[in-house]
Amino acid sequence: MAFLKGSGDVEENNLSREVLVMSEKPAEKTTSTKATETVKKVRAIVRGLYQNAREAKEKGQFTAYTMTACQYEEILNAMDIVPVWTENYAGLTAAKRDAERFVLKAEAEGYSNVICGYVRVGLGFDALRKEMGKTPENAPDGGMVMPDLLLGCGSACDPRFKWYQALGRYMNVPTYSFDVIWPPVDADLDEVRNYYIRYQREQLQGLVDFLERQTKKKLSHDRLWEAISRSNATWRKWWEVDQLRKAIPSPMPTEDHYNAMVPGFYCCGTQLAVDFYEELYNEVKQRVDNNIGVVPEEKYRLLFGGGLPPWHTMWIFNYFETLGAVFVMENAYRIYDPVEVPSHVKDPLDYLAWRTFLRWTQRYDMAKKRSGIATVERLLEYIEDYRIDGVVTHATKSCRATTVGQIDWLHRLNEYTNIPSMQLISDIIDVRDYSEAQWKAQIDAFVEAVEAHKRRTAR
Repeated sequence: MAFLKGSGDVEENNLSREVLVMSEKPAEKTTSTKATETVKKVRAIVRGLYQNAREAKEKGQFTAYTMTACQYEEILNAMDIVPVWTENYAGLTAAKRDAERFVLKAEAEGYSNVICGYVRVGLGFDALRKEMGKTPENAPDGGMVMPDLLLGCGSACDPRFKWYQALGRYMNVPTYSFDVIWPPVDADLDEVRNYYIRYQREQLQGLVDFLERQTKKKLSHDRLWEAISRSNATWRKWWEVDQLRKAIPSPMPTEDHYNAMVPGFYCCGTQLAVDFYEELYNEVKQRVDNNIGVVPEEKYRLLFGGGLPPWHTMWIFNYFETLGAVFVMENAYRIYDPVEVPSHVKDPLDYLAWRTFLRWTQRYDMAKKRSGIATVERLLEYIEDYRIDGVVTHATKSCRATTVGQIDWLHRLNEYTNIPSMQLISDIIDVRDYSEAQWKAQIDAFVEAVEAHKRRTAR
């Protein structure tokens, strides 16, 4: 049930009562079955994220609403600022089928139903907290703590600038948003490199200045270097795990990845993250050495080629597996391969600026020579390295950044490889945009197409 913007007080009051009633309903679990034991430990880590924030708040430590891919994780770690990952929390509510009350509340507040699902959950959560004067009842994992700071950035999509600004309706908290930028793919990297790195460095310095003013605490460069060292070790080991996943049969599927990503993104710069990927690497290597796959008979190797995952229906990956199809690699929430920052870079903020530039421009040279799109180059690389039989993308109603361009990607992939592809449509959060019957029909037909293609090419 949704209401149009400006639909009147009666509808909004009725909706508020509906939201309160829905909060009392038991959540429906929709998570996937995991293949690896290490990944099963992530659920406790997620609970710990929100518990740690509550404990930090009680001790008077600074907490901050934060977003992924902003490149500031090590800075927060070095300054003892405890992050509250708002996008992760939205995904958690969707996985528990408890996002609807927050989404509906945001829409009752006048926000469009095509705004990012993460944003609507966040806005709805904080609107309800202000209205009730407390954390919404039965909020998953105890809810998000009231933050001391709001730290947004412009990486990946435009709502990231506006979301935390809009929270000014519900809380009076200092807010800082900054740019995370990269050049267009046709740019001459030698010509623009210094400008982009200098600009990124200025943006990071602005953030540090803001944090120092708010916390009355200076950033320690020594502690920042320590956090950078741990995060680099984390990403390196995670990358090594993914190299093991090239094995046939696949030792670890995509549904495991979407749990395994948590330490890398949300505990970055910590020893916990380093230790987690060491343990995961050892388990995945053991599975490879012993030829242990995800399913008894792996018939088809698939790539989750674009779009964010359907957090409301993650078990759908297991449905593919009942047909012998395993997602062996993915192109979401697996952003950074290792990069080598020049040895002459001695300042940690300079290092972060360099690393950001190198991370986002890794496949530009290849893109200029072939497809013209760095994302397509990554997909082509995965198709070859992981011996992919079919590509599936997820077009999400509320995420333009990961949906716009998918059809073009698939068309360009078809210029260089003739494997079947399919686009599923729903949303990252909002289950109202999902049809199980339609998806299963599409999936069944797609797997048949993959099988037919394999038979033709085997002749």
